[in-house]
Amino acid sequence: MSSPGETVRVGLVGTGAVSQLVHLPILLERPDVEVVAVADRDERKARAIADRFGVDRVLDDAGLFSDGEVDAVLLCTPNHLHEDQAVAALDAGLHVLVERPLALSADGCRRVLAAAEAARRCVAVGMSHRFRPDVSALRAFVSGGELGTPYAARVAWMNRRVEVRRTTWRQQPDEAGGGAFMDLGVQALDLGCWLLGQPRIRRVSAVMTREEYEVEDAATVLMETEHGVALTVEVSWSYNASEDRHFARVLGTEGSGSLPPLEVFKQLGGRPMDVTPRQPDPAGAGPYMNAYRRQVDHFLRAVRGLGDSAPPEDQVHLMEVVEAAYRSARERCEVAL
Repeated sequence: MSSPGETVRVGLVGTGAVSQLVHLPILLERPDVEVVAVADRDERKARAIADRFGVDRVLDDAGLFSDGEVDAVLLCTPNHLHEDQAVAALDAGLHVLVERPLALSADGCRRVLAAAEAARRCVAVGMSHRFRPDVSALRAFVSGGELGTPYAARVAWMNRRVEVRRTTWRQQPDEAGGGAFMDLGVQALDLGCWLLGQPRIRRVSAVMTREEYEVEDAATVLMETEHGVALTVEVSWSYNASEDRHFARVLGTEGSGSLPPLEVFKQLGGRPMDVTPRQPDPAGAGPYMNAYRRQVDHFLRAVRGLGDSAPPEDQVHLMEVVEAAYRSARERCEVAL
């Protein structure tokens, strides 16, 4: 584990959009981080990205893990690679931040967590929405009982239909593990569960639709938590509208909250009153990029032994729910957990 104040030497595996637009810019703006190498199965692309961002070395993933000059690794690769790469990196003594999902199954998540425990290294999963101020504020209202007893929550992550000129690994079932629900629904489900305080889901019913791909392009999943809260997740790659639509809403017996933008109403004096707190609005930076910055900072503090390094054990149940949703859609039945 790196000591406080030491530079953390980071390797990045996978040089796709999230690496180019988010992770590399964030890492390279930090004086306490050195990006020592990148890796990608497309070596030509990796060299082009390394040159663009001023990273000296290009390795394959195995070479990066065994290099000896790396403290931590960020995994931004296709979904089906996450589990094995995370285990290999942990076995090599590296700390790991892996983009969602942690693995494509609950058993895969258990395997990663076991590797992290055996290696005594940090493993984190990329759920950057947890680090948004609006999400934190709404979660505090729910957990503090300010909305009364929650009875329903809904999260929608609908991306408008766009022409796809060339399919990618996201449309390949063997590499992605699913379609829109695996791509968008995992983070939407995590957001809903995070806002509700990580309840256990006890039953799942899902409907998924498929158009030109081998995987679903839309899904609606209705769940019931152990406390009887109805949680609905709706996702789409083919939303017919002028712009994407992303939102979350929690309904309680004494109030409600939704985002974005953050709005909170609470019963006061017999009528609903707007109690929405003012949110910070840092100049020149959007809330989503800032959430990624906070997530990376949280991970690096854990690597240095300065912050919370608790393993993401909640991802096991999350993937149990995901597996149940796919089974429900496939067999057209409700699935109990």
